[in-house]
Amino acid sequence: MDPKKSRLNLPAGLESSMRLDTSLTHFPVMPKSPSPKKVIYGDRFIPCRSSSRLETFTVVEKSSPAKEGTNDLYLRLLRAELFGTETFPLSPAGGEQGSPQTPNKNMFRFKVDHSSPSSPLSGIVTGQDGGPECSTPPKPPRKVSKAPHKVLDAPSLQDDFYLNLVDWSSQNVLAVGLGTCVYLWNASSSKVTKLCDLGNRDGVCSVQWTREGSYLAIGTSLGDIQIWDGTRSKKIRTMGGHQTRTGVLAWSSCILASGSRDKNIVQHDLRMPNDFINKLSGHRSEVCGLKWSHDDRELASGGNDNQLLIWNQRSQQPVLKFSEHTAAVKAIAWSPHQQGLLASGGGTADRSIRFWNTSKSNMLKCVDTGSQVCSLAWSKNVNELVSTHGYSQNQIMLWKYPSMSKIATLTGHTMRVLYLATSPDGQTIVTGAGDETLRFWNVFPSVKSKTIVRDFGAWSMGRSHIR
Repeated sequence: MDPKKSRLNLPAGLESSMRLDTSLTHFPVMPKSPSPKKVIYGDRFIPCRSSSRLETFTVVEKSSPAKEGTNDLYLRLLRAELFGTETFPLSPAGGEQGSPQTPNKNMFRFKVDHSSPSSPLSGIVTGQDGGPECSTPPKPPRKVSKAPHKVLDAPSLQDDFYLNLVDWSSQNVLAVGLGTCVYLWNASSSKVTKLCDLGNRDGVCSVQWTREGSYLAIGTSLGDIQIWDGTRSKKIRTMGGHQTRTGVLAWSSCILASGSRDKNIVQHDLRMPNDFINKLSGHRSEVCGLKWSHDDRELASGGNDNQLLIWNQRSQQPVLKFSEHTAAVKAIAWSPHQQGLLASGGGTADRSIRFWNTSKSNMLKCVDTGSQVCSLAWSKNVNELVSTHGYSQNQIMLWKYPSMSKIATLTGHTMRVLYLATSPDGQTIVTGAGDETLRFWNVFPSVKSKTIVRDFGAWSMGRSHIR
């Protein structure tokens, strides 16, 4: 073989170093070229800055290709020209506000990454201060039983819109006027007591307990008012003042107000020997609604003349007159939660519940219920009220105030629901109708637990007679 053809094509310096030495019996050690250092990883994890989304946490700003290798002053002037100086203000030193050279107020504060809507944190609502706020789901409506837990037969319970024949005392005793008689039903023991019988020439038109629950006032067809001791079943006295039937009564702390078909309101004081101490004339037709405010300062009266009048303790004339109702105003209720808030309901031609601020003399709200409003009652535990209705649906409706959203609609009476009273604990209502039944409903929560009270003992489900 030609040695010239077998030679390698190598650089001159390397060719001499790779020439074989025939005098050696082994290969010489070849010089090693310098090799790169081997990377040894320890227990520390140093994240890669390029792959971290630091702009999500406002630690650094997103890099923009326009900033790299471009005149910074030119960019600032261009931004100010395009977007206005208010959008990109310049700092006195020539640096842009909020730039990486200045301290960032949002350092390490979380913000929503809008570039990834599929993020599991996308459902979190960001508050005004930039912090996360978890959106709370709306509370489900409170469940109200649609069936009465007890029904009492009430024979001879009159179907008369202008009468008020049912009242529940603070001592848990229900008074009901049936024909010429008044019966007491003890809600704790279910014991029924016949309190009185007015005879064939008279009849019961209204009943009302004092706030302490010891004495019961009875308005009669002849215009008299009888005061009875409910615990001893004994009549205390009889007071006159009206020329015809007394269809509505209302107690304050010490004054009894009575309304009659003779268009007058008469005030009685049991501490005085006279039959009455004051007579108020303002209605042009029968007075069918009366309620004292909770502080005893104002008396609201409603009449068949579609008028709602407000009286104070010293006035002989009404201090306020509301004429917006287009039918008789029997349903009246003062709010126990807000001073000066009054609710009133109109008859068949009106069908509305109206709310009034007697302090400012204006109407706050009007709600069309779709049927005759017979009675109203506020809950003393929560800001809700209940209304009973007549033509044409005969329903009971539970409302949330001030939104006036319906919580529940209860049905069961076959005639208009004229009478309504609330239990002492404020959780149960009793309704009466011309179908001669009294029905007990659990509609309001308690003060502490906010849950509906369960039936027990005398409240067990069943139908019985009140006489």
